[in-house]
Amino acid sequence: MEYVNLKGVRVPALGLGTWQLSGAQCADVVRAGLAMGYRHVDTAQAYNNEEQVGEALADSGIPRDDIFLTTKVWYERIGDGELQRSVDESLKKLGTDHVDLLLIHWPNPKFPLGESLKALSEVKAAGKARNIGVSNFPTALLKDAVERHRADLLCEQVEYHPFLSQRPVLEFARAHDMMVTAYSPIARGEVATHPVLTRIGEKHGKSAVQVTLRWLIDQSNVAAIPKASGEKHLRSNFEIFDFKLGDDERAEIDALRGDRRLINPGWAPAWDAA
Repeated sequence: MEYVNLKGVRVPALGLGTWQLSGAQCADVVRAGLAMGYRHVDTAQAYNNEEQVGEALADSGIPRDDIFLTTKVWYERIGDGELQRSVDESLKKLGTDHVDLLLIHWPNPKFPLGESLKALSEVKAAGKARNIGVSNFPTALLKDAVERHRADLLCEQVEYHPFLSQRPVLEFARAHDMMVTAYSPIARGEVATHPVLTRIGEKHGKSAVQVTLRWLIDQSNVAAIPKASGEKHLRSNFEIFDFKLGDDERAEIDALRGDRRLINPGWAPAWDAA
């Protein structure tokens, strides 16, 4: 495993995403991932699978401190008081007294940002979250959070893959000692058949998906959390630590970055221009 190291925190660069996993399948996938060597697990209140993630963590026999666990507060619950209550609910479902990273899942203009960040910081101060951050924040809101409200954020989680440039977010994060976690890192499978990624993969005896994940975690301050629906994909995603991309290969993938955004619900903020 490789790690993102910043602010005294060590985060496994490859994590296990659980979006759209539910019920027994979710517990089975997380259990299998932990047995395979994954030590970074990402969930959210909105995924409705925190109980299953918690079940897998308990079954694993792995010490809690060896696992980096993230959950996210749903954007309708980020008001002062309600945020704290929602976190207590999440911890109960997860069967733990803390998460390693707690994120605001989406910004919500109905709630003053300062109020939400204060509530988030109170959860951290109470020891229920070791680190805090945000998800789906454009740079204008990141700037407001970090520079105006002085929030000590570890992470920004955003959609990031070879077809979506996140340069403004990446540059802001690096300038402020934050990490970026890439969700939907394989563009919902679209990378699998891309000719450039496939050709690079053939040179290394790897798939286009493996090349994409390697490209992501090669970048400073970047982690990736691909979802896998079964053991085959779990193992394939994990087998990216035995090869390296050349500078020319990374440049070819860099050149693919555009504005192919796949996650854009009606409540999304005004995104940064690609």
